[in-house]
Amino acid sequence: MRPSFEIGPVRVRAGRTQSVSLPITRLVTGADVDLPVRVVHGREDGPTVWIDAAIHGDEAVGVEVVRQVLAGLDAKTMRGTLIAVPIVNVLGFSNGDRYLPDRRDLNRSFPGAARGSLASQIAHLMMTEVVAKCEVGIDLHTGSDRRTNLPQIRADLEDPRTRELASAFAAPVMMHARLRDGSLRFAARERGATVLLYEAGEAWRMDPWAVDAGVLGVRRVLAALGMTDPVEEEPPAASAVSWRSGWVRARGTGMLHLEAQLGDRVTKGDRLGGLFDSFGKRVRLVRADRDGIVIGRTEAPLVNSGDAVIHLAEVEEPATPEGEHGVPHASDC
Repeated sequence: MRPSFEIGPVRVRAGRTQSVSLPITRLVTGADVDLPVRVVHGREDGPTVWIDAAIHGDEAVGVEVVRQVLAGLDAKTMRGTLIAVPIVNVLGFSNGDRYLPDRRDLNRSFPGAARGSLASQIAHLMMTEVVAKCEVGIDLHTGSDRRTNLPQIRADLEDPRTRELASAFAAPVMMHARLRDGSLRFAARERGATVLLYEAGEAWRMDPWAVDAGVLGVRRVLAALGMTDPVEEEPPAASAVSWRSGWVRARGTGMLHLEAQLGDRVTKGDRLGGLFDSFGKRVRLVRADRDGIVIGRTEAPLVNSGDAVIHLAEVEEPATPEGEHGVPHASDC
């Protein structure tokens, strides 16, 4: 029998699933605010992995991904240990707000400090109680600021182990993304963990296609790590690989009507949509500035000159990540 798994004040026995509440702070009403965690401690040996969602409080897709993944796991048959944190930014999520009450971005506050700001304290708790115990992590996100994203993995594709797991996730696109200081992915990498960042859907929406792709992807990674049995009889389609991306920006101001949809492959110069005045007169076309696949788009009805409207990833599949690929535009959200 494996040893029990320790987290906070709790010891989870092998072959058991247990929920844990890790104290964060206390409200002015006297109510306690805790970080909700569920531990699935398999009966057999294997890796220790975490999945988290809602580091930004307006990101609901990942919360549902975590719920469905947990519903399909049995600690009696699983190998290794999974730590699930469905809502990291508890205060933001409760208010439908991307940020914490002090307006700090939690994903710019890692690794945090025990006596720092509220964001810093939550980051420190997440790092010490969750990340420090794990070898692999999957960080679930959605688009921000009225933007929606095609399901995609953002990761360090120059690292063989990370690329192997990104390939196993099998999102439509996997992107080489630079690490951003203060992000969970950056802090976890500094501690030696392999981290995948999943982006899909729109903030404060429960897009079913984004949830489905996320659930399947997480299950594939767990299977690739040997923690569960494969979820599919046939291997999934390989992800398109991107080393560079960029936003097409509006060259005028107007009501935006986009024709390009997520996943569309476009060629430089292709028409993506148009800008119209309030009477319906077209004032400007929106055209692709490169060949690529649409991995993100704004859902804002009104845009100003210079606003980002379509995110295009230049897609290629090099044999090895050797040589110069240029500076990628994708980064942690």
